[in-house]
Amino acid sequence: MAGHSKWANIKHKKAATDAKRGKIWTRLIKEITVAARMGGGDVNANPRLRLAIDKAADANMPKDNVARAISRGTGGDDGANYEEVRYEGYGIGGAAIIVDCMTDNRVRTVAEVRHAFNKNGGNMGTENSVSFMFKHCGQFLFAPGTNEDALMEVALEAGAEDVVADEEGGFEVLCAPHDFATVKDALEAAGFKAEVAEIIMKPATETVFTGDDAVKMQKLLDALENLDDVQEVYSNALIED
Repeated sequence: MAGHSKWANIKHKKAATDAKRGKIWTRLIKEITVAARMGGGDVNANPRLRLAIDKAADANMPKDNVARAISRGTGGDDGANYEEVRYEGYGIGGAAIIVDCMTDNRVRTVAEVRHAFNKNGGNMGTENSVSFMFKHCGQFLFAPGTNEDALMEVALEAGAEDVVADEEGGFEVLCAPHDFATVKDALEAAGFKAEVAEIIMKPATETVFTGDDAVKMQKLLDALENLDDVQEVYSNALIED
């Protein structure tokens, strides 16, 4: 269960992305609305909705905003009918990219995503062209100094699939998506607060980018992340500072 997870790099990227976007509330409202529409408004019976509400709390979103999004999703309010759509493509050097969107207009969204790829040195791929290189999983990242033995015991007992240590002393806990809430509850009950806790598409392998290629790859990822309809961007690119 040893390895290299780059938890600090992921945490830094997430924080920078959220601050740069300035649109996190809008994206969370979309996620809450769709989660409620698909699985109902009861957080105890809808793990996806619970995760979205947890993220909203972390982003300091007012509870009234959350309640309105749930109401909209369960039919209480009229609003845009968002649907989920995934696009796949290639970045600098053929790096794999997945772009998850929520949109009320697929024609607009695919045009914007394609333009961002083409303008920044990438290109769109076909469905499943790169997704096979990623694993859908729950991920928890813990800072260096976390008690490894205790973390491993709690995580594995709760149903986690793996606990991975990185070279800086941080830890990554991985689980199946449907076990995310159970593992999260067990970790928090034991006093383990993750720096990052989310359900992601995790690349099987990573490609390190440095120098000009790193700058170009980051520019492409930024262009995709800044699109209004984009919720998440996943890549196997590891961009070194």
